[in-house]
Amino acid sequence: MERIIECVPNFSEGRDMAIIEQITQAIRSVEGVRLLDVDPGKDTNRTVVTFVGPPEAVVEGAFRGIRKASELIDMSKHKGEHPRFGATDVCPLVPVAGVSMEETVEHARALARRVGQELGISVYCYEHAAFEDKRRNLANCRAGQYEGLAQKLADPAWKPDFGPDTLNVRSGASAIGARDFLVAYNFNLNTTSVRRANAIAFDVREAGRTLRDGKNNTGKILRDEAGKAIKQPGTLKKTKAIGWYIEEYGQAQISMNITDISVTPLHVAFDEVSRAAQARGIRVTGSELVGLVPKKALLEAGRHYLRKQERSTGVSEQELVRVAVKSLGLDDLRPFEPRQKVIEYLLEDDTQRRLSGMTLSAFADETASESPAPGGGSVSAYLGALGAALGTMVANLSAHKRGWDERWEYFSDWAEQGQRLNETLQRLVDRDTAAFDALMAAFGLPKASDEEKQARKQAIQRATLGAAEVPLEVMRLCAKSFDLLEAMAEQGNPNSVTDVGVGALAARSAVLGAFLNVRVNLSGLADRALAERMLAEGQALRQQAEEREARVLALVDAKLA
Repeated sequence: MERIIECVPNFSEGRDMAIIEQITQAIRSVEGVRLLDVDPGKDTNRTVVTFVGPPEAVVEGAFRGIRKASELIDMSKHKGEHPRFGATDVCPLVPVAGVSMEETVEHARALARRVGQELGISVYCYEHAAFEDKRRNLANCRAGQYEGLAQKLADPAWKPDFGPDTLNVRSGASAIGARDFLVAYNFNLNTTSVRRANAIAFDVREAGRTLRDGKNNTGKILRDEAGKAIKQPGTLKKTKAIGWYIEEYGQAQISMNITDISVTPLHVAFDEVSRAAQARGIRVTGSELVGLVPKKALLEAGRHYLRKQERSTGVSEQELVRVAVKSLGLDDLRPFEPRQKVIEYLLEDDTQRRLSGMTLSAFADETASESPAPGGGSVSAYLGALGAALGTMVANLSAHKRGWDERWEYFSDWAEQGQRLNETLQRLVDRDTAAFDALMAAFGLPKASDEEKQARKQAIQRATLGAAEVPLEVMRLCAKSFDLLEAMAEQGNPNSVTDVGVGALAARSAVLGAFLNVRVNLSGLADRALAERMLAEGQALRQQAEEREARVLALVDAKLA
């Protein structure tokens, strides 16, 4: 598995694009680093940069970015709405794939050590990289901001983890850590009042507010018997929030960090902030994502708002994202471009959807060309996708049929299953061609020495197995699609019964076509016992598909009669 971590440094410059470009160019100069997003804010005077890559490359890219920021940003002259205490204010590392949190912590501490030693910048390690509990919370590390940093550094309890314990006037300090995926999420309000925005933020953020006596919580701080201030927790777990005014937008915002979107998803945060704002006579007009967001967060939001409307959730990924964007008001301030804000889209290799991303005519023309791929395997996978898509269409139409309102959830569940099959089979269109290309590449390996001959032989066997496994997976998925098709033939909108019939024909053809590819590739597999097991599974799936197709077509004929 490829080893990938993400780095999301926040630099204290959001207005001078020449400085921002020099910093990002320093990051980009490291081989293996992929810059995903640069998000400057004028009023916050802060830029959030997101890049990914192998751990060693990302750590080097982060160091070069921090070094360039220390050369170009003078904190003694910095002003901005966002809390900050350094030119590179925070620099978190986030494990993405193939890297544990423990490994990420070691990389973060190594980066912090190097920044402290080589650049002379005071560094606090936070979140999972913290050396003591009170430093886990970024707010504690940054308390007092740049203006109070000299006093903080003089306090033995806040001696930095790395670097000098005297003020670096130009660069300030940096917080470097390892954390889980954090979503920076702002809510736009129809008010200019920072005080009211803060009140809403205190209502919802996990830390809540300190209780005071008197009217409107404005008197003396209430304390318990031990003299500790009494807190009233907010309603949203794993969130931090403050209110501020953004002159660029002419309105107040609630700025929220969601530290665990599995606990508080985007849509839960949006609905709760909207409720809390309404209770105070204020309306949330939309929201804003700063930096990147995982795709699942938008897909979950799309499904949530469709369910609230009692509409089917078995729609395409593109439609779910569109519903999420509109429901959360992510395009309130500016157009929202999912391809530029969703981390999976930015990481997506263009070759992964080379065929399935084509137009129908382009795919047909590519298939008809003199190249041997795409061929029957990819076409079989696409036939299977069309079969599942037709079943999904009928489920969606049935969910919206007048008079069937009480059954929308039943059909929505079927549509979701069908959409998953459709999307997976579309991916297999490209995987089949990739498997064929891998097999051809293995045959093209050198065979001059005995060692090369052995390596070539092993590569051919691995590629042969892969070329058989892909069409066998197509068969399995198409077999599952008959459950959907039969349910729609029996229970679905009768006006679409012929669509179910065509779906069954497509699914059965996909199974038979894929089985031809299974057979031809298994003939070259040296492990005959494995080949026989896979062949037996394929034969069973073929027989099952023919029987299920006959059942569905009989149901269709009965409805037509």
